[in-house]
Amino acid sequence: MSDVNDTIFKSVIFLLTGLPSHGDAHVWISIPFCFMYIISIVGNSLILFIVKKDPSLHEPMYIFLSMLAITDLGILIATMPTILGTYLFNSREISLDACLVQLFFIHLLHCTESSLLLLMAFDRFIAIHNPLKYASILTLPRIGKMGLVCVLRAMVIILPLPFLLKRFRYCRANVLSHSYCVHREVMKMACSDITVNIIYGLFTKLLTMGLDMLLIFLSYVMILKTVLSIASYEECLKALNTCISHLCALLLFYTPDISLTVLQYFGKSSSPLLQILLGYISLLLAPLMNPIVYSMKSKHLRARIIRMFI
Repeated sequence: MSDVNDTIFKSVIFLLTGLPSHGDAHVWISIPFCFMYIISIVGNSLILFIVKKDPSLHEPMYIFLSMLAITDLGILIATMPTILGTYLFNSREISLDACLVQLFFIHLLHCTESSLLLLMAFDRFIAIHNPLKYASILTLPRIGKMGLVCVLRAMVIILPLPFLLKRFRYCRANVLSHSYCVHREVMKMACSDITVNIIYGLFTKLLTMGLDMLLIFLSYVMILKTVLSIASYEECLKALNTCISHLCALLLFYTPDISLTVLQYFGKSSSPLLQILLGYISLLLAPLMNPIVYSMKSKHLRARIIRMFI
């Protein structure tokens, strides 16, 4: 009997859901998701292609933007099979192992993106505070090492998550409220005590996004201090204008995620539909909008894109 139970628990299948719908509505819901994925993949791929091909764009700001585009593409690749599979083909089943792999990459890439936004804040601070030494401080090898540290940091923090979930036995309905796997959703399906997972999940949030937001805030305090010391009003505006794209990227990334976290921990009576929508927004809005925001605000990047299509 024990062997039978072990077999059942090891062959756990989760059911993905997502937005509530009836009949053929799932197919109609898939249309905006398809458009979002196409625009996001094309936009981020275009930025990577242009930055790689144009030597004049081999500057720290554009290298960091390329890293951000790679991370966004990773998030799209990690989520696309299950989201589109759920809505287009009604393919709702996912095994425990596949679910753990997906949630690992989703959390890893999300954590990496937060770290990259911190590096981009540091980039803006160096560009404004010490423009003459900007290129000598942020050299390509140094940027590469900084990017590697971001990935390694995320990996060390996120790697325990799938192992913490793997040790559980799952005997509930196993119906997830999203069409992709995340740590908080999967741990709620366990029959065991999940206290350790709750504490570690909160710890990862504070150590990654919480710490990153604090350091980004301090970076902008120093940027404002530097800008306000500039005598020329025009130069002051010009310096601040270089930060607008990054500020938009920060709002696109952190606002939905903070809202979702607050609802999950404190909004027990909030609408499940609102949490599902915020979940999609927190994952897919930044990859969709980042290429658009940076293309609109960077005249060099915009000029190269226009030149490609004319």
